[in-house]
Amino acid sequence: MTSDMTARMLRLLSLLQTRREWSGSDLADRLSVTVRTVRRDIDRLRELGYPVESARGHAGGYRLAPGTDLPPLLLDDDEAVAIAVALRTAAGGLAGIEETALRALAKLEQVLPRRLRGQVTALQASVAGIAWENRGPRADPALLATLAIACRDHEILAFDYTPRHGTTTARRAEPCHLIASGDLWYLLAHDTDKDDWRLFRLDRISHPAPTGRRVPPRPVPGNDPAAFVADRISAAPTRYRAVATVHAPADHIRARAPSLTTRIRPNDEYTCIVDVSDDYLPHIAQTLAGLDTDYTLNADPDVLHHLRETAHRTLHATG
Repeated sequence: MTSDMTARMLRLLSLLQTRREWSGSDLADRLSVTVRTVRRDIDRLRELGYPVESARGHAGGYRLAPGTDLPPLLLDDDEAVAIAVALRTAAGGLAGIEETALRALAKLEQVLPRRLRGQVTALQASVAGIAWENRGPRADPALLATLAIACRDHEILAFDYTPRHGTTTARRAEPCHLIASGDLWYLLAHDTDKDDWRLFRLDRISHPAPTGRRVPPRPVPGNDPAAFVADRISAAPTRYRAVATVHAPADHIRARAPSLTTRIRPNDEYTCIVDVSDDYLPHIAQTLAGLDTDYTLNADPDVLHHLRETAHRTLHATG
């Protein structure tokens, strides 16, 4: 096998791992070869042990299916289980690599033999971690994986959703991006019934069901999913209101607290307004402490009471 053929085969395998199904003509276009060459390369992958299925029809189609064994020269069973569990753990909240872990997990679980899937599920269910701060249920890694695949395949998803103050309703949406913010995960999707963009908290989503209907990719307004979600989150109502006038320039506070970027507004050359409103009182206290500069606070009575109680306990502990 020549070096060009080897590179092409690796590229073909990578393409098969990124989408549920490819037509022969699409693969030929991506690889800049003929459909006949694609068929020969698919046969070579099968000879190497990769379970590539074919669909009948004029255009034909190919998908990388689960096999009875892992493809050769990749991972043994123990390695596959270890990596799958590690990826599920990372996808559940290891800051900085969540979305990368989801992409890798979607690829691995697509070819993971059924006998190993049971081992992964059992091990994941048996392992627990210590949560130093409990702000509510974390996203289920299985749900994250389902939504990541729907985002990847641009497939309309049906699910039940329970808003903050409301009853559970059936929803249909085009999943576009998964965004992590603090201890919460959000699904950015285009609601097919309301014909508008919506933000769904993953801990309020249940019973996700792929519909099998795929749609063309839909660009996010502004072409920056993270910024779009940050704007929506900052504009959302919160349980406790707290707005600080901080005695420092806005750029200085943005550098210290990047997660507050959309909630920082310059006041003048030397001060800025920071909205630290939240549903969770300890988080407001932590955010204010992290500013590490003087400020004046306009806040709800519950917020002020919590801050006084926290300061009293701290002074009593050190006195």
